Amino acid sequence: MDRKAVIIPTYNEKENIEKIIRAVFALEGEFNVLVIEDGSPDGTAAIVKRLQAEFPDKLFMIERKGKLGLGTAYLTGFKWAVEKGYDYIFEMDADFSHNPNDLPRLYDACANGGADLAIGSRYCNGISVINWPIGRVIMSYYASVYVRTVLGMKVYDTTAGFKCYKRKVLETIDLDDVRMKGYGFQIEMKYTTYKLGFKVKEVPIIFADRTEGTSKMSSSIFGEAFWGVLRLKFRKFKRRA
Repeated sequence: MDRKAVIIPTYNEKENIEKIIRAVFALEGEFNVLVIEDGSPDGTAAIVKRLQAEFPDKLFMIERKGKLGLGTAYLTGFKWAVEKGYDYIFEMDADFSHNPNDLPRLYDACANGGADLAIGSRYCNGISVINWPIGRVIMSYYASVYVRTVLGMKVYDTTAGFKCYKRKVLETIDLDDVRMKGYGFQIEMKYTTYKLGFKVKEVPIIFADRTEGTSKMSSSIFGEAFWGVLRLKFRKFKRRA
């Protein structure tokens, strides 16, 4: 059976973390979970440690000292998952904006649908977003239009954070050369995957805004992504030695 690791970064997710972990473990197909915990003061790590006693062979956690950024959290998780020999590595938020029931669909797109990277896409089949203010929907949608226009990458949801990678993609990308740390990281990883010749496929999902906890979005995140896209246009991408 294929080995599958779901990476979930956390910072102050005590309202959501136990529910999202149990939802993933309730799925068919044997998904494991790696939590990247950035020193949450609300006790998120303690909840995960309690659950590890219940799921000792399926639930793992890396604790980091402080809020070090979304991109570095995923890079830490990628390196761990590749080292442990997982065949498929997933990114997913802790707050249920990504529906765990879509994980098997992303896996199927890679395992049986020919994709090397499957993206849970909000925009490949119209706009499928629930509970976002209209201003945020417009900003997110047109951010993807901007990225697609500048980079020439035929991906409708360029900032999506719900993804499944085949291990060979993460083994090929020089992860130490990834430069963007916030949500621009999502763009950089997709574009790097695309430029290295891997097949990228979008899987339509319905994205629902969090109902519990606090959003981590900020204007600086979009600033990094805006200027980072222009720099990406002229970069050379390294393969792992």
